[in-house]
Amino acid sequence: MSLLVLTSCKETKNNVVQNKTSALKAGYEIEPVNIQNVKLTDSFWLPIIKRVQEVTIEYAIKKCDEEGRFENFLIAGKQKTGTTRGDMPFDDTDVYKIIEGASNTLISAPNPKLERVLDSMIAIVKIGQEPDGYITTWRTINPAKPPAPWVPVIEGKRWESLQISHELYNPGHLIEAAIVHYEATGKTNFLDIAIKAADMLVRTFGDNPGQVKGVPGHQIVETGLLKLYQITGKKEYLKLAKYYLDNRGNPNNHKLYGEYAQDHMPVVDQKEAVGHAVRAVYMYAGMTDIVALTKDKAYENAVNTIWDNMVNKKMYITGGIGSRHDGEAFGVNYELPNLTAYNETCAAIGDVYWNHRLHSLYGKSQYFDVIERSMYNGLISGISLDGKQFFYPNALEADGVYKSNRGSCTRQGWFDCSCCPTNLIRFIPSIPGLIYSKTKNDLYVNLYASNNASFTLGKTDLQISQHTSYPWNGKVGISVNPKKESQFTIKLRVPGWARNEVLPGDLYTYKKASTQKPTISVNGETLAIQPENGYFNVTRNWKKGDKIALNFPMEVQEVETNSKVETNKNKVSLEYGPLVYAVEEIDNKNNFDKIDISASDTFKVRKEANLLQGVNVIENSKFTAIPYYSWSNRGIGKMKVWIDYKN
Repeated sequence: MSLLVLTSCKETKNNVVQNKTSALKAGYEIEPVNIQNVKLTDSFWLPIIKRVQEVTIEYAIKKCDEEGRFENFLIAGKQKTGTTRGDMPFDDTDVYKIIEGASNTLISAPNPKLERVLDSMIAIVKIGQEPDGYITTWRTINPAKPPAPWVPVIEGKRWESLQISHELYNPGHLIEAAIVHYEATGKTNFLDIAIKAADMLVRTFGDNPGQVKGVPGHQIVETGLLKLYQITGKKEYLKLAKYYLDNRGNPNNHKLYGEYAQDHMPVVDQKEAVGHAVRAVYMYAGMTDIVALTKDKAYENAVNTIWDNMVNKKMYITGGIGSRHDGEAFGVNYELPNLTAYNETCAAIGDVYWNHRLHSLYGKSQYFDVIERSMYNGLISGISLDGKQFFYPNALEADGVYKSNRGSCTRQGWFDCSCCPTNLIRFIPSIPGLIYSKTKNDLYVNLYASNNASFTLGKTDLQISQHTSYPWNGKVGISVNPKKESQFTIKLRVPGWARNEVLPGDLYTYKKASTQKPTISVNGETLAIQPENGYFNVTRNWKKGDKIALNFPMEVQEVETNSKVETNKNKVSLEYGPLVYAVEEIDNKNNFDKIDISASDTFKVRKEANLLQGVNVIENSKFTAIPYYSWSNRGIGKMKVWIDYKN
């Protein structure tokens, strides 16, 4: 952090920010309850979030300093001399994502020391911005010498290699991070930089004479621009975001990038999740924002068709997406290998962002079934229990030899392409903002985690508290405390696994459906209601002290895959509640290669408080299984999620 103490920061004011009420939120039917209104007390998620806040952020800042991420901004701004440091044309975004994640922690808990560090980082970023707003440090430093050999140089001009230069990806992450920092602190020192960059893009791109035609090689600037429209009301940002999306697959606009970048056909004609998985879900999130804002039916049809394809034919049991190392890409339908599964951590994060938007559009629990599965399994598997080691891909099988994680058989401390560690920093502190959503008269309880929340629902000032040991058991207590007695509806999500649905669709099924049913009571009285759209809906005059009790019975379940998935034939995986389990060699040293499950097998679940920071293990006479997210924290060894099944 040596560079960070060299630079002071001056707060600025920006008159462009006119409207903190959201144009974008108004487009969505349902509004998430902001993390500033939700105080997490949860025994599962709070330690993970605190580890990121207290360990991973500082660790990543140190890594960025060591590898020249900050220095690049100073060299670009001619405050230092030198050549571009780092190997990737998008290294700038690591700094932005750290600022975004740290800003989310400031929303949850004020921290003057961290805020000063962020001000220093932002001051360094400002130095690297060109006078007209352009900001991509490697090109500013030396446009003829990209840090990566795969970025072509033709004349050394801006935008000449948009397909791969990341000149639009970089400001996309900048804008996203600056908005979160503004919302966390009220300061505009970072937002000023983002607005300057966005205004430059508005002037630069379009079909008018003298403007540049083209679209991003790696999507994310679209969602950034749409969020900026949300807080400024400046329609040019909305127009440019839609321009970028409308012109994908348009050969009259640019030389097409192909399926890898979802640029093989117009977005409204796409029916299948294809290509680079992170690019894809970032694009689908932007398309969903457009649906909310403009009610564009063609966009809506495309988004829903692609989602159906992904969930029914291309999603791993862990919620992971993107089966191929080649191109970090989706495979063909039902291509879901285990040893060579890619499942990039960034893709899981992007998929949560997309599904959260879809829920805000439609209010269906199926989107949170995907979110929950990703979060508890294929997303947090990306970070070690000490907060300093990371998976870029998240395989579902390991043989101790194949180096699935970019040259390693286990998590690594950093990568030349460090997008996943900093994306985890960006995402994990925002998790409390996923728990609740609301309309004027409805409160959605989407995720179960102990917390205390205070917010307004219509004209009602409402306090609500959750107490639960989820995901280790399915009992949830909720206290409802409106300031005054009020009628409204509370919608309590019944997780898909508790409704005998692994994921929406027929890609996975439970071998034997559970006969246990979820229950709900209010003030001790059991309600005889069935889930609607995956929610228990309770409408009543709520008063202070009302108590809701939920019980989602958990039992060990065996999961089968659709027979069209060749790799999982005659195999099952194990689940307990929302958690996918894996067998790891270290727990099964004598028989790992012979482990199987028989029809007559029975299982027991046991709490191991001193194992892997406290987990429930599944045991039978043949093996011990641990939650998938916790594997590979005890050295290199074999692992598998899918286990041979013997009738």
